[in-house]
Amino acid sequence: MNKKILICPSILSANLAHLEQDLKACEAGGADRLHIDVMDGSFVPNISFGQSMVRACRQMSNLVLDVHLMIVEPERHIESFAQAGADVITVHYETCPHIHRTLQQIRDAGAVPGITFNPATPVEGLRYLAGAFDQVLIMSVNPGFGGQRYIPSMTQKIADTARILSKIGSDAGIQVDGGIDTTTIGQACAAGASNFVAGTAIFAYPAGIAAGILALREAAEI
Repeated sequence: MNKKILICPSILSANLAHLEQDLKACEAGGADRLHIDVMDGSFVPNISFGQSMVRACRQMSNLVLDVHLMIVEPERHIESFAQAGADVITVHYETCPHIHRTLQQIRDAGAVPGITFNPATPVEGLRYLAGAFDQVLIMSVNPGFGGQRYIPSMTQKIADTARILSKIGSDAGIQVDGGIDTTTIGQACAAGASNFVAGTAIFAYPAGIAAGILALREAAEI
């Protein structure tokens, strides 16, 4: 295994009544980043977190904060999320008619730019975005709800993404979010992903958060 595996707990599945405790457990358990899903009730059905949650997580944890904007018109809020403490900001290809400009806006704000694709959205557009992004997030479920099952065809999509990145000379990491657990992480990793978002598989793991992180890492590296 040559690539570094990143395990990113999604706080959407954390116990918000004991959030600091859960975040500290993630950090102690070897998590690489914290994933914060921002939902607006428009682009996706649910409403979740905003800048105040990012700010709170920044105060409670030293981990990289990976903020996933599942919102319309994300360009209106990039600066405020960066100021709140977001280290990585990922926007959806589907919500950005001027995606080059939005990705540059993220970089100008001092954050790492990422681009997300819903399950049915082709990734061919990456060919025209070389150098504009540092992370590609492949949604392996339809976004908006936690606890969904991994869509099997996304394994091929991950492989297609890896092939395109290689062709355009990009060293951007491939992140996968949705249905990631010990039974699915291996195939996603083998297809080319190295960055994995998991919620239930970590926060609801029977032996605890640290054990859940370790189990995912071991399953990815087999």
